[in-house]
Amino acid sequence: MTIDPQTLHFDAIVVDGHCDTLGAVLRGERTLGERSDRGHVDLPRLRAGGVTAQIFACFVPVDEYRRGAARHAMQRMDMLHQALESYPDALLLAGSAADIRRAKAEGKVAGILGLEGAEPLEGSIEVLHCLYRLGVRNFGLTWNFRNEVADGVMEGDDAQGLTPFGVQVVEECNRLGILIDVSHLAPPGVEDVLRVSQRPVIASHSNAAALHPHERNLTDSQIEAIARGGGLIGATFVTEFLAARGQRVTVEHVLDHIDYLVRTAGPEHVMVGSDFDGATMPEGLEDAARYPVLTAGMLARGHDELTVRQVLGLNFLRVFEQVTGK
Repeated sequence: MTIDPQTLHFDAIVVDGHCDTLGAVLRGERTLGERSDRGHVDLPRLRAGGVTAQIFACFVPVDEYRRGAARHAMQRMDMLHQALESYPDALLLAGSAADIRRAKAEGKVAGILGLEGAEPLEGSIEVLHCLYRLGVRNFGLTWNFRNEVADGVMEGDDAQGLTPFGVQVVEECNRLGILIDVSHLAPPGVEDVLRVSQRPVIASHSNAAALHPHERNLTDSQIEAIARGGGLIGATFVTEFLAARGQRVTVEHVLDHIDYLVRTAGPEHVMVGSDFDGATMPEGLEDAARYPVLTAGMLARGHDELTVRQVLGLNFLRVFEQVTGK
């Protein structure tokens, strides 16, 4: 029996593991509720693309550190909370897998708050507790550089792993039910997280280094280690992580990485994390409304229906439930 890609896509739970849209909203470039021709994500385009749940990262630019990383992160969080109040028929805050299922049943988008980099903690575990109460359920421990928790991937060969505070943060995220995200983390930090964490972890937006040797992509040994711990690797759309600079990049490159990750980690350990509004996108995946193209591409490459559903969202739903406990 031939599977119709559109029918499958819009029936499936679709989860995007990473976008930077809250920064654009904070800068006043657009709102979440109104469809725009700018950037990549808003609620109308998420719904048009069949996206059930979106992790909205709260990233603090380096030039904001001196003015207060916690302040800036909470300003981004406030953009999502304002949207929750303004668009209750289209958006709900997801703190659990049950909330994602409810969003699917009600035809809404489940917004998951993420933190990208530990700078907003300012060395305080109590701040982590407060951010959890505001809804944070995904925590990328670093961006590209060193902070009080660990070293980012751009620290190079001298990069270290988790600090003592970083170990405390990982353990507390496990206790609270916050999903740990190792994208941007230097290799020693990835190794330490996998040793310390008692819960599965994700790399929300990192591709396979074997296909394209970018610093932000994962080696086979990292991919396999994350999978052994029950975690997930999120194929990302970032053109620089897909092919050499200047090369024409299309959705086929993303599908190449999905194919490779499925072969290397297993179909139960792959997800998708676009990095919409944080990078240049490939042809065919210009914004969130184009998500059905990915489903059609996976089917055309011979992935069965279960694998497609797993990669689109069922894998994330399983791990999110394991971590949040509900």
